[in-house]
Amino acid sequence: MQTRNRKLLFIKNLFLLTLTLFLFVNATLIEPVNTIEVKENNSPKNNSLEFPYLQKNFVGFKEALAFKESQGRYDVINTLGYLGKYQFGRTTLKRFRIYNTKEFLKNPELQEKAFAAYCSVNKWILRKDIRRTVGKTINGIEITESGILAAAHLGGAGNVKKYLRSNGRIRFSDAYGSSIHSYLKKFAGYNVSNIKANRMAKV
Repeated sequence: MQTRNRKLLFIKNLFLLTLTLFLFVNATLIEPVNTIEVKENNSPKNNSLEFPYLQKNFVGFKEALAFKESQGRYDVINTLGYLGKYQFGRTTLKRFRIYNTKEFLKNPELQEKAFAAYCSVNKWILRKDIRRTVGKTINGIEITESGILAAAHLGGAGNVKKYLRSNGRIRFSDAYGSSIHSYLKKFAGYNVSNIKANRMAKV
């Protein structure tokens, strides 16, 4: 009886050992499943549609200029008393019959209209210089219409005339060191053809 039980136990253990060995061999032969790692796309987005000053049109032009002047803030007054998003002087504002500077700072729509009108006036004053010099190179900078209008916003149309007509020999910089030369370069190449030259432009 004992001999029979021993035989059964031996057969049982042999069976279990064989089964374990079989499963182990099959497990090593099965190819591992390939996994696909999904990575987050951290590539930079195209923000040209989100930030208008990246567009090379009039909106891009005015927003880039405003950022240089005031970081685009309507309520700014600088240390010399220039006002708003485009840093207008009081004399320029009076030209457009804007006398209440406190209200001007609170009125974004009025500031935008004043900027557009000022561009139209400067384009009329500089119309001959635009026609004569756009496409030429002065002091290593290709002259463009948008660069001329930006420079006029900085230093006035009269100083831009002097610079262009002297072929860059007569220079101008404001109290903070910004120059006509630098504005001609920084704001070159914008399409500002929608600005109409108008000596009598109003807000």
